[in-house]
Amino acid sequence: MIDFSSPSATLEHMRAVAHYRRAMVIGTTGFSAVQLNELKSLAQQIPCVFSPNMSVGINLICKVIGEMARTLGDEYDIEVIEAHHRLKKDAPSGTALKIAEVLARSVSRDLDQVGVYARKGLIGERTKTEIGIQTIRAGDIVGDHTILFGGMGERIEVTHRASSRDTFALGALRAARWVVRQPPGLYDMMDVLNLR
Repeated sequence: MIDFSSPSATLEHMRAVAHYRRAMVIGTTGFSAVQLNELKSLAQQIPCVFSPNMSVGINLICKVIGEMARTLGDEYDIEVIEAHHRLKKDAPSGTALKIAEVLARSVSRDLDQVGVYARKGLIGERTKTEIGIQTIRAGDIVGDHTILFGGMGERIEVTHRASSRDTFALGALRAARWVVRQPPGLYDMMDVLNLR
């Protein structure tokens, strides 16, 4: 089963999939901590790929930016900027959060401690350890994610722009072909693409 619905619907579907011992691919985002715990528990019974973004390109970027962050270190500020259509319900996107988690882990930081999700007013100087995650909602943007490494005298930007939702469907199909050959457990697109 491939599911890109809502957290509560996904868990309902996953319970049925677990009952019938089938495989599942989940692209749903916005799970609460309690819901994530149930998802992880159910995934011990079935093979399951769970990823906030099924795009091959965005997952390859997640591999590359980790190495970039480690190499650049504390001398470069890290910002994640994401843009999606005006109807998107969660913010920041699951993909932006995944990117920020990869970056934080790569520089040995806890995203819960260093994530900055908005700036307004006299906020003072930016700290060396913060990771900014900024959200834009407008029009019919399918999904844009930019990782910005800002150093003194230079800026490096890595951007992924999804121009069609087809990229997510193609990635989900690739994940489905892969996951049906796996033992029970929780996997992600890094496993599917052999990027570990």
